[in-house]
Amino acid sequence: MIRVQRSLLLLTVCGMALSAGVEARAQDASEMFVRLQRLEGQVRELSGRVEQLQFENRRLQDQTRKFQEDVDFRFQELGGKGGGNAAPQRPPQKRSDAFDPATQSGQPGAPRPLGQGQSNLAAADPDATGGIAIIDESGSGDRPDAPLDLSSVGRNAPPPPRMSVAATATDDPRTQYESAVSLLQRKDYESAEMGFRQFLQSHPRDRLVPDATYLLGESYLSRGRYREAAEQYLKVTTEYGKSNRAPAGMVKLAVSLNALGARDQACATLAEVGRKYPQADANVRQNVARERARVKCT
Repeated sequence: MIRVQRSLLLLTVCGMALSAGVEARAQDASEMFVRLQRLEGQVRELSGRVEQLQFENRRLQDQTRKFQEDVDFRFQELGGKGGGNAAPQRPPQKRSDAFDPATQSGQPGAPRPLGQGQSNLAAADPDATGGIAIIDESGSGDRPDAPLDLSSVGRNAPPPPRMSVAATATDDPRTQYESAVSLLQRKDYESAEMGFRQFLQSHPRDRLVPDATYLLGESYLSRGRYREAAEQYLKVTTEYGKSNRAPAGMVKLAVSLNALGARDQACATLAEVGRKYPQADANVRQNVARERARVKCT
């Protein structure tokens, strides 16, 4: 009898160890694939930058070559025009439309004594005084201490810049979280992403962090950014595996992996949901069955 009990105990321990090993392998495979996708994205980004630099380099080379050809052509043209019977060069004549301060002292732009003519300058060109109109209440336009009329300051000023999500956010965690959820419900996924990221950065220990991480993944998944979505869902299942979002996060991780072309990892993740979360609600179980049929897992 004791031997039978020992055998049963040994089989139970072996079964638990095997289940834990399968779970760990599935989790490691999913995490490794997500990291591989991240590295591939970084490589593509660097390749794009290299191609852009190569394009700029070729363009600069073409510009330099054309400039050199133009210089050579001009030198050849000057050499062909020169000769032994070249006419003597006449001294350059002053252009008729050039400004001469000696003969046109009364024209705008002519040099004046310091402090004189400021009212006329402002009247002719308000931008020359930074938008401040200079008036002369005493009738003496040449006084350097003429009063300034500041009433027009800001009249033509540009409108204030739009406040960003970070500038309008509050310090209350619940309010900040609900604001990002509202943006997600309105399908403003980019603004929702910014809101959830700011919440996670400002309140990393709040009890709503698992929910915010899951919904951040939703904002990525809705835009087809499957690699970023998989990263967030993987974080939910690993760092917040005991949260209410973890079972659904594991299903969405499988959806993201399948969209990235990792069908085997997606099927392994879906198979792991039932073993890791046997008490998952009916909605999660239905989603697992639907995704297994869609992905055609064996």
